[in-house]
Amino acid sequence: MRTTDLLVTGLISPAAISAIGIANLYTQFPLFLGIGLGSGSMALTSQDTGRGSTVTRDRAVSTACVLALVLGVPFALAGIFLSQAALALLGPPAEVIRAGSLYLSVVLLTAPARQITLVVVRALQGTGDTMTPMYIRGVTNVLNIVGTVSLGLGLGPAPRLGVFGVGLATAAANVLAASLAVGVLLSDWTDIALVRPDDPKIAGQVVAIAAPKAVEGFTQTAAEFPLNAVLLTFGVNVNAGYHVSRRVFQQVSAPLTRSFGVVTSIVVGQAVGERDPGEATFLGHSTAVLGVLVSLVVGLLLFVGATPLAFVFSDDAGTVGAAAFFVRAYAVSMPFVMAYRVFAGALEGGSETRVPFLANLSGLLLFMLAVPYVGGVVMGYGVPTVGVGIVAYSVWRAALVGAWFERDGWLDRAGRMMDARDAASTD
Repeated sequence: MRTTDLLVTGLISPAAISAIGIANLYTQFPLFLGIGLGSGSMALTSQDTGRGSTVTRDRAVSTACVLALVLGVPFALAGIFLSQAALALLGPPAEVIRAGSLYLSVVLLTAPARQITLVVVRALQGTGDTMTPMYIRGVTNVLNIVGTVSLGLGLGPAPRLGVFGVGLATAAANVLAASLAVGVLLSDWTDIALVRPDDPKIAGQVVAIAAPKAVEGFTQTAAEFPLNAVLLTFGVNVNAGYHVSRRVFQQVSAPLTRSFGVVTSIVVGQAVGERDPGEATFLGHSTAVLGVLVSLVVGLLLFVGATPLAFVFSDDAGTVGAAAFFVRAYAVSMPFVMAYRVFAGALEGGSETRVPFLANLSGLLLFMLAVPYVGGVVMGYGVPTVGVGIVAYSVWRAALVGAWFERDGWLDRAGRMMDARDAASTD
């Protein structure tokens, strides 16, 4: 879906690529809030599924849904009133601001819907149901792609709306996905039931798990702003090339790394719920080994095919050259990204989201900001320092979460939280 967005804007201009790339930085804020709430929902759902506690499971999911709806409203209001000012903050050309603000306003308007979808999808996955989320996202993503191509390029009877049309397609897909997700909970399709979220202890646990995960995403997105400012000092084409490389890497790696991370959260969380720490650690280790082996092969193919893949998105020589360099840096980092996703997913299944947050934050500050700015701008080494930062950042956070997984503190914490939920359900 996002690859199609970039392909369509690439047919418009490099400025259109930059506009949607910068605008999507802001759409990441509600996305990561939804992911955080979804993580809280999935952690408790997987654990309670493993131990057969449907009462606390339903309360956790319902609480996360209400929080997603309420906390999405401020983002919708920001989309209406602050989009243009937000785009202008990084100082891009006027055409980038104009196109990006239109896209941002319409996408942020549907932030509550997007967050509810993330919560429901993660809850379903926590029970072991990964098919229903696939159906929901599959249908809505296909419709999103069709709308993006039609409205972005004006194919057939559709008007040519450019970047704004891409945003309209995304917004419509967000609303449809939320409608389908809530419909599943209200039907007999799943045994999860929406109930009155009246337990403050369970709400507190959802927030305790969600907050570090959401803040991790916020800080990662916030770091993109100064990084984009640094890239813009090297030229708009370099900035566009970076966004192309991110899209190429995410298109290739995300289906694998996210899936491995989600599966690890599910199986480790259910093992934790069954009070079997040995099985939980075994599943984390074995999934990490399998994931790294797969990612080594995929990373090698990505490294070799960097330039042809960049040409898919743009025929501008400067953009392609920069994109190919960044793609190769991401290809080298892929095994470490996989290791981070798996071990962070395992910790998340045990209700521990604080350590991945700290690993990510420290890596961002040291390697994705300090290295490119000091090395690239102050010392004058330029674009290569960004590639060095990409690889070092991935190695750093994988090492930290992997080391924490070997400790027992996260398992003890999960046990205490389950005991607290049991006590709350019998009050």
